[in-house]
Amino acid sequence: MHASQDTSVKVSIIIPHWNGKEILGECLHSLQTALPSDTEIIVVDNASSDGSAPWIRENYPHVILVENSMNKGYAGGCNAGAEKAKGKYFLFLNNDTTHVPGWIESLVAAMDANPELAAVQPKILNYFHREFFDYAGGSGGELDVFVYPFTRGRIFQTLERDRGQYENFADIFWASGTANLVRADLFRQAGGFDDSFFAHMEEIDLCWRFHLMGKQVRVIPGAVVYHRNAVTLTMYSYRKYYLNHRNSMLLLLTNYSLPLTVYLFPFRFMLEWVALLYAIVLLDWNHVRGILASLGWFLTHPGHILRRRRWIKALRQKRDRKVLQSMYQGSIVWSYYILGRKTYGSLGRSRPK
Repeated sequence: MHASQDTSVKVSIIIPHWNGKEILGECLHSLQTALPSDTEIIVVDNASSDGSAPWIRENYPHVILVENSMNKGYAGGCNAGAEKAKGKYFLFLNNDTTHVPGWIESLVAAMDANPELAAVQPKILNYFHREFFDYAGGSGGELDVFVYPFTRGRIFQTLERDRGQYENFADIFWASGTANLVRADLFRQAGGFDDSFFAHMEEIDLCWRFHLMGKQVRVIPGAVVYHRNAVTLTMYSYRKYYLNHRNSMLLLLTNYSLPLTVYLFPFRFMLEWVALLYAIVLLDWNHVRGILASLGWFLTHPGHILRRRRWIKALRQKRDRKVLQSMYQGSIVWSYYILGRKTYGSLGRSRPK
């Protein structure tokens, strides 16, 4: 069930939240500086322990508050907010962001002008070092065929300085969960976010389904958001490593057609063991535990993999051959670590179409 569209509400801003009410307050204050009149704000509190819910009610009475009885992560939090949302568009937004005035209008204008667009994202810069792209989104998300994500402006740990090199309205593979605007009807048709992802790569999964449905995803770099990055889950935590490895592998095992899955899986499985050995050499035990736990998850959840494959197959309107044209044609791991191509622009002719 979901709320019916209200013609007076064009954009529903949905913010999943877990602790850190001061950071949320900065986000809400930033939004209020130039919020379009046809916009509603929904904050989904994932069972915060710092008194966030009563604080929101007291200080932001205009905000629609949804209270979850447990922490459902980014995916579950956004889905809970979407059930209450009334807008034509859903704007999913991290609570640790601030914003340049007019950014929402820029995203909406792009969507209004092109009905084939399912999702768009702004340019996302780092909150603390504002001349650099942010890790989580940059100027548009890309994916290689082995399901390793990167962005225009960030490959692995290398962040580029924003010199205006990615100012074009470009088709991308995924729009960052840090801030992305999606069509409400397509979001529901696609089945929303997969709750089982909890956090990390759930937006890649959603955008992959949009591609399979024959739709487009784009970056609108004239819209700008600043992001703190890794506030909820720290960058090198066991939980973050685990979710990144598990969710990436889950995408490969469920979103490709069966023949392509069978073909690509051995290469990706080998890369997981390379990553494990690398983590051992570095004595990065959180990373080691995260990889091993993610591999163990697949041994105990074959039913979940099969159910996801059936779900994705039912949505498919576009063959993998066409979807692959929107991906990086090769291994970003090989390009980055072996060939030394550290920036998006250095990827040359193998860059995504």
